Amino acid sequence: MRIGVMSGATPGPDGTLDGLVTRAKDLEARGFHAIWMANIFGHDAILAQSIVGRETERIELGTAVVPSYPRHPHAMAQQCLTAQEACGGRFTLGLGLSHQLVIENMFGMSYEKPARHMREYMEVLGPLLRGEPAAFDGTQYKVHASVDVPGAAPVGVLIAALGDHMLKIAGRTSDGTILWMTGAKTIETHIGPKIRAAASEAGRPEPRIVAGFPIAVTDNPDRVREKISKGMAMYGTLPSYRAMLDKEGAAGPADIAIVGNESEVSKSLDRLRDVGVTDFDAAIFPAEDNTDRRTIELLQSQL
Repeated sequence: MRIGVMSGATPGPDGTLDGLVTRAKDLEARGFHAIWMANIFGHDAILAQSIVGRETERIELGTAVVPSYPRHPHAMAQQCLTAQEACGGRFTLGLGLSHQLVIENMFGMSYEKPARHMREYMEVLGPLLRGEPAAFDGTQYKVHASVDVPGAAPVGVLIAALGDHMLKIAGRTSDGTILWMTGAKTIETHIGPKIRAAASEAGRPEPRIVAGFPIAVTDNPDRVREKISKGMAMYGTLPSYRAMLDKEGAAGPADIAIVGNESEVSKSLDRLRDVGVTDFDAAIFPAEDNTDRRTIELLQSQL
C-alpha cells in the first residue's frame, strides 16, 4: 500500500504556496509516495500542484478532488495536461461531482442526474487526457475538439465514486477511485468488489483504491475523537458521505477516523491493506501540538 499525505486544507503558513512547497519537499525527502491536495475554496489544486511539481522530483502529485461541474471537460483537460508537463509526468487528477449543496446552492448550477453528468464528462475528458481528440454528442456535452500540450504524458484519473452507478463509471472509464468518509468494512464489501468488477468487464487493469482518512497518532484518543466529531461534523450531513457512514455503522466521521497510539494506528493501516486499499491518503488532524510529528513518523515507518 502506497502512502501519501493530504495538503491544502490547513490554514496559516502551511497552507500558502511557499508552505505547500516546503511540505512537499520534506515529504519527498522522507520517501512518501504521494501528496494529495484538497480543492475546496482556497488555492486551485491543479495549479498549486503544478507549482509543487516544478520544485520536486519524484513524489506523485494528485488532487482530492476537483469538482467536475464548474469546469468544462476541455478546459479541465487543458489544465491537467499543462500540470502534467509541469510535474514531469507525476500528476494525477482526482475528480468528483462535489455535492448538491455546493453545485446548486453555492454555484447556481444544476445537479440533475449526476451519474449521467460524470459518464458524459469522462467521454470527453478521457480521450483528451490520453492525447486523443474528443468526438462526443451527448445530452450535456457535445464536444469535437483536441488539446495539444507538448511534452505532456497522459494523465491518470481517479473518480470519487461511492454509489453503485459511480463505481461502475469509475471502473469502466478511469484508473480507480479516491475515497473520503468511507470505512474499511465498506471498502471491503462495497467499494472494492464493485469497482473491480466494472474494471474487469471493461477490460481495464486492476483499479487503484485511494482511501483518505482523518488520522492522528495520540495517547489521548477519546479527546481527539471528540475534536474530530466537532470539527468534521459537516461531513456526516452530506448525503453521499452519510450513506457510506451508514454502511459502516458509523455515527459520524470520528468513528471511521484512525486515531490511537503507534501500535493501534499501525493495526488500522494493516486492516486497510488487507481489504484492498492500494493508496492511503493521510489527512492528519491537528489535534495536539505533536500530532503531526508523531503521525508523520509513524507513516514513514510504514513506507
